[in-house]
Amino acid sequence: MDKKKIAVVFGGKSSEHEISRISATYVISQISKEKYDIFTIGITKQGKWLLYTGDTEAIKDGSWENDKNNKTAFIAPAPSVHGMVIMSEGKCETVRLDMIFPVLHGKNGEDGTIQGLFEMSGIPYVGCGVLASADCMDKVTANIIFAALGIDQAAFTWCYSHEYHRSPADCVNKVEKALAYPIFVKPANAGSSVGISKANNRAELMTAIETAAKEDSRILFEETIVGKEVECAVLGNERPFASTVGEIAPASEFYDYDAKYNNANSLLFIPARIDSEVIEKIRETAVKAYCAIGCKGLSRVDFFVTEDNRILLNEINTLPGFTSISMYPKLMEKSGIGGRELVEKLIELAFERT
Repeated sequence: MDKKKIAVVFGGKSSEHEISRISATYVISQISKEKYDIFTIGITKQGKWLLYTGDTEAIKDGSWENDKNNKTAFIAPAPSVHGMVIMSEGKCETVRLDMIFPVLHGKNGEDGTIQGLFEMSGIPYVGCGVLASADCMDKVTANIIFAALGIDQAAFTWCYSHEYHRSPADCVNKVEKALAYPIFVKPANAGSSVGISKANNRAELMTAIETAAKEDSRILFEETIVGKEVECAVLGNERPFASTVGEIAPASEFYDYDAKYNNANSLLFIPARIDSEVIEKIRETAVKAYCAIGCKGLSRVDFFVTEDNRILLNEINTLPGFTSISMYPKLMEKSGIGGRELVEKLIELAFERT
């Protein structure tokens, strides 16, 4: 029986390019080579699409880009192609694909943009669709939706970056009227805590807004929640499964990019150090939010838990990390679903959606 052809797409122009490469290395290592032919398509930070056929380990450190055998390749939007176009020495060839496994984080990767291309191509793909990806990636939109669903979360307000640049005082006054210090300032669209700051006063708030405005056109402001940061991994389509809950003890004041990926002092506890009843409530809420916003395949749902066991939804990550320290695969492994089985289930779920 012919093996199915899967394209793993990694890299991208986002600020999470390096994390995508590490995640892709893990995912590729877990895909059954007996069942699937794997094509790796890397997107450089400059946005160039390349078919890479070398050693998978070279993806991790970025040296894959210098492989002399790289060829320009991209997913064709035409469903008649149902695959990728490879260009080399003035010639084009097409390869029909059965599946796409995007391992892309951040802008253009998990915000519905590339999912739109996959939809146009007619090729099944792993993960959430266009609308759910876009809604979850945009923190302002997601907060508005969760508020409408009655899901408890931090108090928030927001503004456009251009509103701040036009009238900084008006924007700051709006935020200070809605929230008390300290205030978390976040770009609406960014991942891995890129561009997020904590402001303790007006001067810090203005600096934080400038930082966030470099990442996106909308800025989210949230009250500071004192409590544990916990996460739940969800897997499935119409009847999703929620893992147990993991807890993050960040090495820094909050779980920023450095604490996530560079600081070995950040600790993970699985299961989280909270009551079992609270864990079950978090799992229920994770599934509720996942289904209500239309997630498919996989997502990691993040929460805060206060000392009095109040549960607040923080965000949904539709393409969570698959690095050696990432919570999603660790939570699934704790729930009895190892890496190879997890990747196989994600592929099966993508075919099931189609």
